[in-house]
Amino acid sequence: MSTLFRKRLIPAECISLKDDHIIHMESDMIITKWKTFRPKPDFSHGISYYVLDKGWKISKFFKEDGSLAYIYCDIIDTSYNEVNDTYIFTDLLADVIIIGDQVKVVDLDELGDACSEGLISNEMLVASLHKLNNLLTIIYDGEFQNYLNVLDQYC
Repeated sequence: MSTLFRKRLIPAECISLKDDHIIHMESDMIITKWKTFRPKPDFSHGISYYVLDKGWKISKFFKEDGSLAYIYCDIIDTSYNEVNDTYIFTDLLADVIIIGDQVKVVDLDELGDACSEGLISNEMLVASLHKLNNLLTIIYDGEFQNYLNVLDQYC
């Protein structure tokens, strides 16, 4: 069974996602269900779709009563170690939050800070911006629902 890690640049950490349950896996996608590391008033659990070929993690965050709190999209870089069957998902800092019809891009300041502090290479900065642009294009063109439909199959 594959092992998943979340690597953050700010703050610098690499955490095993050992409590996440992989419920579906293909060459270009991983679907997981999870509960929050630390209890939060806004949400308690969720489901995530790692879109490996696009560099996105699309997550639905649910409240304790099972209702949808919001959709959170991380821009990620994925590295895979075939020998250990291990995935490391590096958070490239730019995120998109969707609440109802509202689309909000966040943490671009962190992306800039990471670049100026040498925490992220220019190549990764450019990749993050391209992945963010591709995600926003899909959202604005109305094609994002196709990805949500994949997630809904596993909710």
